[in-house]
Amino acid sequence: MSEARMRLLSTATGLFYAEGIHAVGVDRVIAEAQVTRATLYRHFPSKDDLTVAYLTAADDSMRARLEAARAAKPTPDDVIRAVAEDIAGDIKSKGFRGCAFLNAAAEYPDPNHPVHQAVLKHRGWFLTTMTELFTATEKPDPEPAARHFVMLRDGAMTAGCLTDPDPICETFQRGVDGLLKYRSRS
Repeated sequence: MSEARMRLLSTATGLFYAEGIHAVGVDRVIAEAQVTRATLYRHFPSKDDLTVAYLTAADDSMRARLEAARAAKPTPDDVIRAVAEDIAGDIKSKGFRGCAFLNAAAEYPDPNHPVHQAVLKHRGWFLTTMTELFTATEKPDPEPAARHFVMLRDGAMTAGCLTDPDPICETFQRGVDGLLKYRSRS
């Protein structure tokens, strides 16, 4: 990746996440990345392309972090807990503004828009991955447990930017522990 492309993506990532995608124009990204308009459009033909690249980078980061947890933890339960701890760490981080994907979906509600499609692709991968992890625990109801995990995550990501994140994260992690301990077919 060229230095200019990295600067553009890094600048857009910081601005889009902190202020919102629609609130940040390409002129601001160009100015803060210290590139020309031609450079922006050579790397990203449209703001939508830049936005999809921002979400793709966030998706790549989350995939790498999940794979690191898989490599470091001995059991599926431990991996699931590590994923929850990683999410809680994000929620407690400085400048946390919620889930980049949920924020983008709110700004791009058209399900056919490329930005919304990038959100759906990420969320599909995340749900599939969590379903695989819950299946590997060999406990009943892995699919509902995975959906429940994603819903707990979504709620924690939303609430964590509105109030004190500590009790939010504690509640989220207790919910995940409950999913790992108390599952049964109904």
